[in-house]
Amino acid sequence: MDKKLGYPAWRWLFFVEGGLTCIIAVASFYITPDYPTTPASWLTMDEQMLAQRRIVEDLCTAEQKNVQRSGLVDALTDWTVWWLAIAGCFILFGMTFALFFPTIAATMGYSPTMTLLFCAPPWVIGVTTSLLIMRHSDATRDRFWHIAGPVSMGIVGFTIAVSTMNTSIRYLSLFFMAQAQVSYMVVMAWVSNSMLESSSKRAVALAFVNMIGTLGQMGGSYLWLAEWGPSYSKSFTCCILAFSISLVMLFVYRRHLIRLNEGAKIKERSLGLPEGFRYIT
Repeated sequence: MDKKLGYPAWRWLFFVEGGLTCIIAVASFYITPDYPTTPASWLTMDEQMLAQRRIVEDLCTAEQKNVQRSGLVDALTDWTVWWLAIAGCFILFGMTFALFFPTIAATMGYSPTMTLLFCAPPWVIGVTTSLLIMRHSDATRDRFWHIAGPVSMGIVGFTIAVSTMNTSIRYLSLFFMAQAQVSYMVVMAWVSNSMLESSSKRAVALAFVNMIGTLGQMGGSYLWLAEWGPSYSKSFTCCILAFSISLVMLFVYRRHLIRLNEGAKIKERSLGLPEGFRYIT
């Protein structure tokens, strides 16, 4: 596409990718319903009722609060929201390799055009596995291990990249790194699953965790200094450290939810109540 209609190839890359994004965005405006009960041609009446019931079930806890506070106050005074926000921040800090993916791929020594072409296959595989991981995470009602798996794959990729400058092996490391991208999406789903008191608290928590996460991206952008190339071993080491911290924090959070679930189960049994909602771990 180089010089077609007078535009260089790199501009065409943005035209094609940006154009497809805009087309999908416009289509999504009409396809995605505002609420499960909103008429949608691709949802049957039973599916609409099922989706609405799931929302109600997610918002129902064993003990309902009589007095509802502001969602903003509830979210910002809940330590788990801050905990998840910081863990997500570390994940996005390590995820900044994605912003410099062409820079990392360029260390293999190919031309700019070939470098951009080589960037595509890892992300194609990454998108495919992301869909499978997210679907399996929902089906099994598990979050932590579906975060730990992709993050561990990313750590493997960073370790490979640090240990060698061999072109083939270094390119293989890019495939491992791309697997980590889905982890933050699962974290956001976990945030949504964990904020059960009110929909307003859930909305604030999602926005807050996402906002704090961007701080990790801002800081991580300074990892990929030109003087640290072409190996970028210091950059990859920082990414490994960030991912490791996030895994430890999320494991602690999982243990916290398991204790809450066990406590609720004991209380229900002692009172002769039927089993209620359980936090997704």
